[in-house]
Amino acid sequence: MLSFRSELENLNNPVVENDIIDLANKISQFKNLQIDEEKFRSLRLARGVYGQRQPGVQMIRIKIPYGKMTVRQLRRIADLSDEYASSKLHATTRQDIQIHYVSLDKTPELWAKLEQDKITLREACGNTVRNVTASDKAGIDPNEPFDVSPYAHAVFEYFLRNPICQEMGRKFKIALSSSAEDSAFTFIHDVGVIPKVKIEDGKEVRGFKVYIGGGLGAQPFLAQLAYNFLEEDQLIPFIEGLLRVFDRYGERARRQKARLKFLLNDLGLEEVLKLVAEEQKALKVKTFKIDYTSFNETPNLPAPADFSNVTVDDTEKFEKWYTSNVFEQKQKGFYGVYIKLLLGDMSSDLARTFADIAEKYAGDDIRITVNQGYLLKFVTKNALKPLFNELNKVGLAEPGFDSTADITACPGTDTCNLGISSSTGIAKALENVIKNEYPDLIYNHDLKIKISGCPNSCGQHGLASIGFHGSSIKNGAHVLPAIQVMLGGGVNSDGEGEIAERVIKVPSKRGPETLRTLLDDYELNSIEGEYYKDYFKRQGKMYFYSLLKPLGDLETVIPTDYIDWGKEENFAVETAVGECAGVIIDLVSTLLYDSDEKLEWSASALKNKNFADSIYHSYNVFVNSAKAMLLGENVKNSTQMSVIMDFDRIFVETGIFSFEEGSFREHVLQINKHEPHEGFALLFHKKATHFLTRIKAVREGETVKSVH
Repeated sequence: MLSFRSELENLNNPVVENDIIDLANKISQFKNLQIDEEKFRSLRLARGVYGQRQPGVQMIRIKIPYGKMTVRQLRRIADLSDEYASSKLHATTRQDIQIHYVSLDKTPELWAKLEQDKITLREACGNTVRNVTASDKAGIDPNEPFDVSPYAHAVFEYFLRNPICQEMGRKFKIALSSSAEDSAFTFIHDVGVIPKVKIEDGKEVRGFKVYIGGGLGAQPFLAQLAYNFLEEDQLIPFIEGLLRVFDRYGERARRQKARLKFLLNDLGLEEVLKLVAEEQKALKVKTFKIDYTSFNETPNLPAPADFSNVTVDDTEKFEKWYTSNVFEQKQKGFYGVYIKLLLGDMSSDLARTFADIAEKYAGDDIRITVNQGYLLKFVTKNALKPLFNELNKVGLAEPGFDSTADITACPGTDTCNLGISSSTGIAKALENVIKNEYPDLIYNHDLKIKISGCPNSCGQHGLASIGFHGSSIKNGAHVLPAIQVMLGGGVNSDGEGEIAERVIKVPSKRGPETLRTLLDDYELNSIEGEYYKDYFKRQGKMYFYSLLKPLGDLETVIPTDYIDWGKEENFAVETAVGECAGVIIDLVSTLLYDSDEKLEWSASALKNKNFADSIYHSYNVFVNSAKAMLLGENVKNSTQMSVIMDFDRIFVETGIFSFEEGSFREHVLQINKHEPHEGFALLFHKKATHFLTRIKAVREGETVKSVH
């Protein structure tokens, strides 16, 4: 009997209830050695449960679609962090909230309590469509053609639990910017869209500029323009077609090559768009019109109050805060107020206080920003002073939001298996340098500093004017914690992205001096009004390498250089297998277990008349079962298409299996030759059932000669 049954009964959502029960059952099966460890890892990741650097505890990633959160939801997360985690909320660069040190056994109960306020963990991690991000200003941006929030919400809902994107080769990221300024960084996403309008027959037509195949990490790629104008009702069908192509043709064996950017690079844009077009007939929907008129653009507002007699407690700080953290919305008379937050961290007590302040002065629509801060919306002008006073009392009125002084950093070695050297420790040190030595940089919104604990770019160092990522340097028999310096990234005046370039590696403890050297050089040698990325281009990479080379000199290291930020002992590299994506599962028994499960899902979808979902589950029965058969013959595959082709070569051409269509490929790829109607769904399910039965019969009773 589930100990949290009463929590589930409060949800009134059978789909969510079954999801949470399934996680609890999988945890039990894993502990009873009924599920392989690698398979279980894939299952829990897709449910937001991520292994920490510290053994025996989990990081829980809470999915906050496009960063939109109510006051009630923030309080709920804070309370549950106290009950199950470390009483700290960490805002991420993908507008999620992470909590840490959670017991695995408690994760279903925690999830059930989150869902009582419509908060999900589903597909926050793993090889899925991750959190859909959007400009935090969406809905209030004076420069936006229209509010992208309802579109972001529709994309989130459409692909949540969608069978086409549950077990892809790698993660898939989608972003929507509010305007051509591209504050959501569409150019680093698998799909990034920017709103546009045009006039046809005297009527306004909404659409999107669509980019695909972007990504950061160790091998960054700028996204390519797929459409200059894609009408709004085609956005979701296009993304669905692209996901189907990525699922079928994307790499699965080599994790470092498994993102869409590599498939796009290998096949070319024209071929990828051709394959997407071939999927159109099989799509669940051919058009998807979003009813944005029903989307509440103006949230619940606090009752009007007279604050005319309020004075500010710190006039100088208020002026700095007002200049750097406050802007007037497109709704006249209302203001957006940004909260600058060191490392994106907020204690649960502070989060509750923040929720109280937000409820008193702002609309009930808090947005998490992509640089780990928060945005309050619909603050009246006469409420700005009392709002500042209350924020300032609890340390949430620091000026310089999204400026040089607002450093982005992932948790790194604090909790992540992939962290190499400390990102949080050096971020604190660099913020102190700016605060104490370069205070005017709170007004500079061009030069950005971003830090990651490893090359994977969770801290978005590849986008930075000055970026750092964790590394190490060998010095004889010893190893130093180090940072790779990257320069020249960002968004240009046309909203186009530029990726930072690697320049030099220096010991981590020399990070503050590295920053001073770069800032002093920029101040001394730049042209009046010259942006940092333009200055970097003008001077060239070798100029900066020469400038920083003395700081990389290992002949001058001192004992403290061997100790990382926040540590007392000498540095040692302690990375493990990361969980930024699900692992590759190749065990035969696990694959056949998957096939049985997906066949059940196909039958359930049929019963509920979700014909497109049933068809895709049946398709996965074919692919998983064929992969299991090939693996039994020591044949490993890197894509679904290679599974299909090799099954033909080894089992069909040799007469062991036969199909009325002549080949396994023709048999399976009926999936994109038919509309997703009931007749084909029934037929495809029947064929998948027959195929799995034949596979099991061959494995259990017949001998298949080995392939050499």
